Amino acid sequence: MHSTSRAARLAATALAAGALLTGAAAAPAQAARPGPPLHPEQDFAGSTVAAHEGRSGLPDTHPLAAQTRGMDVSSYQGNVNWTTAAANGARFSYVKATEGTTYTNPYFAQQYNGSYNAGLIRGAYHFALPNVSSGAAQANWFVGHGGGWSRDGRTLPPALDIEYNPYGATCYGLGQSAMVSWIRDFSNTVHTRTGRYPTIYTTTDWWTTCTGNNAGFGATNPLWVARYASAVGTLPAGWSYQTIWQYSDSGTLPGDQNYFNGAYDRVQALANG
Repeated sequence: MHSTSRAARLAATALAAGALLTGAAAAPAQAARPGPPLHPEQDFAGSTVAAHEGRSGLPDTHPLAAQTRGMDVSSYQGNVNWTTAAANGARFSYVKATEGTTYTNPYFAQQYNGSYNAGLIRGAYHFALPNVSSGAAQANWFVGHGGGWSRDGRTLPPALDIEYNPYGATCYGLGQSAMVSWIRDFSNTVHTRTGRYPTIYTTTDWWTTCTGNNAGFGATNPLWVARYASAVGTLPAGWSYQTIWQYSDSGTLPGDQNYFNGAYDRVQALANG
C-alpha cells in the first residue's frame, strides 16, 4: 500500500530506478532531452496529488453503496495478493504498464494477469511525460507494452495518467494549447491502435492549470478523477460525471482506492465498450 512504509520504499526504489535508466535503451532519450534523472518506480497514478492538493478526509461509504470498489497499482506494490484483494472487495483494477518511451513496469505481468485470474476487470495505464516525446510516440510505446484492449468483458479501456510533473514544472514546460494537442495526439493514437479512446486520469486543478480547463474530451474519453476528500468535488470541463474516482492513496486494498461510478454491471459495460 501507499502507507507508512512510503519513505523507505521510495529510498529503495530510487536506487533501482537509477540503475534501470542508465542502460543503453535510456541513453538516447536522455541525450536528446537533458533533464533530471528519472524515477519511474516512484511515479504512479496519484503520486503527485497529495503534495499539491492535500488530503481532507475519506468519503462516507454509505452514499456510495451503489458504486463499485477498485484499486490501482504499479511496481510500487510489487507482487500483489490478488486473491486477498478480491476477498476484500476489489472488483476492478488499473495497472501501470509504461512511462515515457523507455520504461515498463517489471511487475506488470503479475499484476495485470493476476488481477484477471482473481476475477477482477482490469486495465493498463501509462504515466505521461509530455516533455520527453510526442503523444503518438508514447501511445505507441504504451500499446506495444501492455496497453492494448480486447472485447472480452474483462478488460477496461487503456488509460492515460496525466498529472503534476514529478520532475519539475507542473505543466512539463508546455503551454495550454500544446498540452491539449499532446493529449489529443495520445488519445487519437490509442483509439487508432485499439479501437478505444483512453480513460483520462487527472485532477481538476491540474487540468484547469495545464489545459485551460479544456472541454473537448468529455464526449469520447471516460474520466478517472483524483481527489482525496469526502466528496469528488467540481469536475474538469467537458465531463458531467466521473467514471472512476480515486479518493485515497491508501486503504484496505493494495495501492490507491477507487470507486467506479455505478454498479458492477456498469464496469462490465465499460469493459465491453
